[in-house]
Amino acid sequence: MEIYWEFTKKGQKLNLKNEDQLEMIGGVRETKSGYDAFAKTFSMTPERAQKGFPSMDIAKEFVESFKPWELYTGPIEITIDPEVRNPL
Repeated sequence: MEIYWEFTKKGQKLNLKNEDQLEMIGGVRETKSGYDAFAKTFSMTPERAQKGFPSMDIAKEFVESFKPWELYTGPIEITIDPEVRNPL
């Protein structure tokens, strides 16, 4: 199992890969007013999305703080790969 950030056209997405299954569990995109970020949820949880972060790194920390992978794994200790990957 691995968690990593991947480049997208306007930002980055957070992926959870478990064997052959790949889930996008969060994302950050650049806008005219800063960076918008969201962490995936299975319910209506507006506090898991926020606009106007001043940097990509701060927006990514926001997403990671929710530990969105736990929707699929339950509570676990896991390290996010520090290298941002290019799309396959």
